[in-house]
Amino acid sequence: MTATPILPTSLVGSYAQPDWLIDRAKLAGRFPPRVRARELWRVQPEYLAQAQDDATLLAIRAQEAAGLDIITDGEMRRESYSNHFATALEGIDLDNPGTALDRSGHPNPVPRIAGPIVRSHPVGVRDLEFLKANTDHTVKMTVPGPFTMSQQAQNDHYPDLASAALAYAAAVNAEIKDLHAAGADLVQIDEPYMQARPEAAREYGLTALNAALDGVTGTTAVHICFGYAAIIHERPEGYSFLPELAGCSADQISIETAQSGLDLGVLTDLSEKTVILGVIDLADHEVESAELVADRVRRAFAYTSPDRITIATDCGMKYLPRASAEGKMRAMAGAASILRAELT
Repeated sequence: MTATPILPTSLVGSYAQPDWLIDRAKLAGRFPPRVRARELWRVQPEYLAQAQDDATLLAIRAQEAAGLDIITDGEMRRESYSNHFATALEGIDLDNPGTALDRSGHPNPVPRIAGPIVRSHPVGVRDLEFLKANTDHTVKMTVPGPFTMSQQAQNDHYPDLASAALAYAAAVNAEIKDLHAAGADLVQIDEPYMQARPEAAREYGLTALNAALDGVTGTTAVHICFGYAAIIHERPEGYSFLPELAGCSADQISIETAQSGLDLGVLTDLSEKTVILGVIDLADHEVESAELVADRVRRAFAYTSPDRITIATDCGMKYLPRASAEGKMRAMAGAASILRAELT
């Protein structure tokens, strides 16, 4: 496996899906689907798995060609970051969806919890095996977090959402352990709703997150963000839920700083964690210069050491045009080269 250098570069998770695979016009402007959204796929069902594999190869090669150090599968097989996993669990009535408010306050169709949530089989292991077979780089897989899934569901079974979150946590815990056993170098839990709903996150979200990480021995990360820039246009100046993550057992915390202009003093709260530092603005399709990205990384050096930083995108690249995504990945790799030269 290729050695990972100081200030490694990585996507948060998703890469831009090709136009021949997914209908980007239907995807644009809508929240990521919580239930299945098969209408997004351009490929007929009998050819879809093959097409998704081909798109995944493109995503892997694009990341390698750009010079990234940690490679994901680009989440090419997913309609959204969460529904791929959430709808694969037992206890969910997919034929009769529920309704829940999204982070902008609008009602959306969501999985309806009709019975005990059970993960009866690994969801992402085959995807990981495909990724590992096609790159010699360090690899990362992502899974949606238990708190976020509990917020993106209608609970018609458990006494409260806290109980539902713990049930989701057991499913996530089993998935993470299987992914590590299958060779994942890093597994990231996506928990954007901790930022969106901090009071509930404090009440039971952190407990659910730690339950999802219980007994996990491989390297883990938690991604917390302000939402996709293509959907959520207003960016607060600070996180409503971030210092609390210092108390979770994940090794790494993924945050966004480019779009929000975040005061990086918050990093002092995470001094024991590696920080996956989002320094690519996904609200702007224009490609940043490598020097601008390097400047955004340098801001963090006053609060944490370079050996505790991974250079990354603010959030997923799912909604970006591919040309923009490719250029922004090259800018990340170029920034890393500049900074590594300064540190030697």
